[in-house]
Amino acid sequence: MKHDCHYHPNTAAKWHCGGCQLHYCTACMPDADTRRKQGLCPHCGQQMRYLGAATEVVPFWNRIPEFFRYPFRADSLLVIAICTFVPMLVDPNVFGLIISVILLLALFKYTYAIVTHTAEGHMTPPPLSMAFSGAGAGVVVQQLLVFILMGGLIYSAGLVGGPVLAMLAVAFLVLALPASMMILAMEQSVGPAVNPLHLASLISRIGWPYFVLYGHLILMMLVSGAIQDFAFSQFPAIVAQPLSGFVSSSFLLIFFHMMGYLLFQYQEELGFASDLQDQEAPPEPNRALRVDADLDMSLKDGQYDKALTLVKAALKRDPSNPMRLEQLYRLLWAMNDGTELYRNHPRLLLWLADRRDAVELGKMLQLLEQQEPGFRLDDPALTVSCARLMYREGEHRTVLRLLQDFHKRFPDNEHIAPAYLLVAQSLTQGMAQWEKATAFLNFIKKRCPDHPLSEQMDGFLQQAANHEPLQGPPETTRAQFSLDPASGA
Repeated sequence: MKHDCHYHPNTAAKWHCGGCQLHYCTACMPDADTRRKQGLCPHCGQQMRYLGAATEVVPFWNRIPEFFRYPFRADSLLVIAICTFVPMLVDPNVFGLIISVILLLALFKYTYAIVTHTAEGHMTPPPLSMAFSGAGAGVVVQQLLVFILMGGLIYSAGLVGGPVLAMLAVAFLVLALPASMMILAMEQSVGPAVNPLHLASLISRIGWPYFVLYGHLILMMLVSGAIQDFAFSQFPAIVAQPLSGFVSSSFLLIFFHMMGYLLFQYQEELGFASDLQDQEAPPEPNRALRVDADLDMSLKDGQYDKALTLVKAALKRDPSNPMRLEQLYRLLWAMNDGTELYRNHPRLLLWLADRRDAVELGKMLQLLEQQEPGFRLDDPALTVSCARLMYREGEHRTVLRLLQDFHKRFPDNEHIAPAYLLVAQSLTQGMAQWEKATAFLNFIKKRCPDHPLSEQMDGFLQQAANHEPLQGPPETTRAQFSLDPASGA
């Protein structure tokens, strides 16, 4: 059954909280451990159920071409080749018969390994060693016992209810044969594989797709039989025999892979969880992304105060993080919280100036003026940086307001020269006030004789005398500034 994430519609859920009855995707659970299938609900803190790939797996009937390519991978192709062609090369004696039987058992053992391997999320065949190692060999013997017990059930049904009940038993067991094989492969136990209640339960949980699978089994048996008939009627036995064996083995692997995939597709209904294993390994749990996930959920739930608390806590740990500063800025504007914007204005203005966002910087300065008429920044470097950005935007009156009485507010500060050069440039380019601009240029020349800009004052004074806009270097030396992390917190 497909479940979407509660917070990200159209995104497959990976986790489910039984207490909150909410589904979460991977983005909501960056700190969960998918390998151990452990994750705590971000709302109630309870342990959640891992859904694996149950909510995003592609239905098996949409993967038919992939199923038919499955046997032609390196490991599975080698198993088919060894089990098909080696018996033809041995002598037809007792020793050769033993080898042929062993290889036949190895092929069947490999097919059951395919079921469990696929159900665990592997879309590539098991390694070659799975066919010829001793581990798991008992499943072949168990399958023989299952067939014997099925025969016994049919015989018992005939004794109890006559031919009619025997035919019904045959029909049920033939229909339930794939289910029996799937149960045997997963549980490695004969009892559940022949228990009618277990078989009926598996079929009912899967539903109609089980009968689609059964239909494919019938079709593949018919196609395989037709190919074998064609091979023996058109080719000599030396060609027809290996061709027939190769085709039969390939179809056998395809069908067992389909059975495993059906278990994988309906893992939630069957009570287990597995994920795709042949793709890139899932990332390690990332607790640093927990804040982003919680913030996203808080915003979508309309819990803005909680979101603000999360952002502030993150900024205490990393005061200059630009992403967190942007989140704080956007959130406070969305909340129309002028008081908090004013309280955090030093670091927000620094962030806006650093990213050269003149439009948002202008909005912020207007809000600060509304909160505190006559507002002035108390950081000289930040003041010059903001003024320079507004000058580039052509907001000359804002430049003059920012830099008003700069030398009185910050006496003997190293930024006096660049600050008053910006004032002079704004006076000439925005207001044509040449005399006032000249006065500021003379002030720089007299007050800051050791500043590198003082060497350019004569050229600027000549431009002002000619009533020309002051044209200095394309980019004056950018003010370097820092901000106390604790300020504005």
